[in-house]
Amino acid sequence: MSNVIEQIEQQIAKLSSKAIKKNTGIIRSAADGVAKIEGLSEVMYNEMVQLPGGTVGIALNLEEDSIGCVVLGDVSAVKEGDKVTTTGKLLSVPVGKALLDRVVDSIGRPIDGKGPIEATEAYPVEKVAPGIMARKSVNQPLFTGIMAIDSMVPIGRGQRELIIGNSGTGKTTICIDTIINQARINKTGLASGNKDFRPVYSIYVAIGQKQSNIVRTIAALEAASALEFTIIVAAPAADNPANQYLAPYSGAAMGEWFMENGMDALIVYDDLSKHAVAYRQISLILKRPSGREAYPGDVFYLHSRLLERAARLDGKGSLTALPVIETLAGDVSAYIPTNVISITDGQIFLETDLFNQGIRPAVSVGLSVSRVGSSAQIKATKQVSGKLKSELAQFRELAAFAQFGSDLDAKAQATLERGARIVELFKQPQLNPIPIEVQVSILWAPQRNLFDSIEVKNIAAAATSLRNFLTTRKDSLLTEIRTKAALSSEIEADLKTAIDEWKVTFPAR
Repeated sequence: MSNVIEQIEQQIAKLSSKAIKKNTGIIRSAADGVAKIEGLSEVMYNEMVQLPGGTVGIALNLEEDSIGCVVLGDVSAVKEGDKVTTTGKLLSVPVGKALLDRVVDSIGRPIDGKGPIEATEAYPVEKVAPGIMARKSVNQPLFTGIMAIDSMVPIGRGQRELIIGNSGTGKTTICIDTIINQARINKTGLASGNKDFRPVYSIYVAIGQKQSNIVRTIAALEAASALEFTIIVAAPAADNPANQYLAPYSGAAMGEWFMENGMDALIVYDDLSKHAVAYRQISLILKRPSGREAYPGDVFYLHSRLLERAARLDGKGSLTALPVIETLAGDVSAYIPTNVISITDGQIFLETDLFNQGIRPAVSVGLSVSRVGSSAQIKATKQVSGKLKSELAQFRELAAFAQFGSDLDAKAQATLERGARIVELFKQPQLNPIPIEVQVSILWAPQRNLFDSIEVKNIAAAATSLRNFLTTRKDSLLTEIRTKAALSSEIEADLKTAIDEWKVTFPAR
C-alpha cells in the first residue's frame, strides 16, 4: 500500500500546473475549399492553421472579425462548428536531392507510392525574391536541344523565358524536351570526370492538367531516363484550387534550394493560365473585389513574385524558369499573357498555323525573342546562326507576298529557296533533343551551301541522316566541337570532309 502511495506522490510532484496559451477559433462556414473562421485573433497572413482530422489550412484573408482560410487536402473533413488552432508557422515544403525521381503534391507530400521522402531541410513556400545586387548577368547557356530555339531564341541559366501559344501547339513538348536534354547533358558531363561541370536539375510543376496528361509526361521522362534528375510537383485539375495556387510556389522553393547551394536548376510552370484561374476562383469565394476579366487586382503580383525568384546569383547557383501560358485564338494582348510577357526576359511564341502545316516545333520567328540574346550562346552557335533569324523572317515575308502569284526576280527566288531549306532543317521530332555540337554541325552545312544539291522536300531527312552519321562515325569531331565550343579552320575542314563523306551515303537528292 505504501508503494502505491509513493507512486501517486511522485506523479503529483511531476504535475505541471502552468497555463498553455492557445489561439483557438471556430469554423463559421465552409464551402468550395474555403473556410470562414472566427476567434483567431493572433493569426498571421499565410500562416498554417490546424483544422480537424489533421487537415491544414492557409490564412489568406485577415478581416476585422474573421479570417478566410483555404483548405489544403480533404475539404469534406471540415465542417461548421469545428475548432481550429494556429500553429505559428508559415507553410514550408521539404527540399533537397531526396525529392529527385519523385512525384509530390503541392505541399511536398509523396503521391507516387514510393514511400516517404527522407528530406532533412524545409524552405518556406513564399519567399522574397533576390535583390538586384545579389544577381549576376545571364551569360551561361542552357541548351534546350531544339535547334530553332538554341540558334535563334537562346536561353541562359537564370533566365525567365515564356513559352506561349494556343492549346495543342507543342508548349509542353518543348518543356519536356528541354528537361530530357538536361538529363542527357548531366550524364555526359558527370561521366567525363570534369570537376567544373555543373549539372542542371529540373522541376516540372503541373498545374490544373488532366491526370492522364501528367502520367504521360512522367512516362516520357522515365523512358528517357530523365526522372532521376527531375522533381514532379503535381496539382491536377481534380485538386482543389488552393493546391493549384500553391504548387508553383512550392516548386520555386525546391528550385531555390539548388540555387542557394551552388547548383543550377530549371523549373517549368505548366501552365500559369490555369494558375491564374485557380487564384481567381479562390479570390471570388473569399469575396475579394474583382477587376478586369473578374481577376483580383493583385493578379500581376501573383506571377511577378513567383517569376522574380528565378535568377543567377553571385557566388551561388541559378534557377531558370520556363513559364507556360495558353492563349485563346492566338491573342497575346489578353490580360494574363501581357502580364507574364512584361515580367519575363523574352518569349517563344508557337503558332497554330505553322503547327498545322507540319512545321514542328511551331516557333514563330517574328514574335519570339530572347532579351538575353547571343550572350547565352557558345561561340560555335554564334558562328553558324548569326543570319538565320533575319533570313527566316525575310522568307516568311516573301512567302506571303508570293502567294499573290506575282513574278519574282532571281534574288527573291533564291531567298525563298534558302528560307524553305532552313524551315525544313528546323523540323524536329518530339522527345528527341539534339546535342549542341550536332546542331552546330548540321547548321554549318547550309551556311556553306553544302545542302544546295539536295531537294527541299528531302532536307529534313538529310538532317536526320547527317546527325546519325556524325554521332556514329565522327564522335571525335563532335567531342572536339563540344570541348572547344568554337569552330576553328581545322574543325571546319574536318566538317567539310565528314559532310562530303556522308553525301555519298545519302541516296535521296
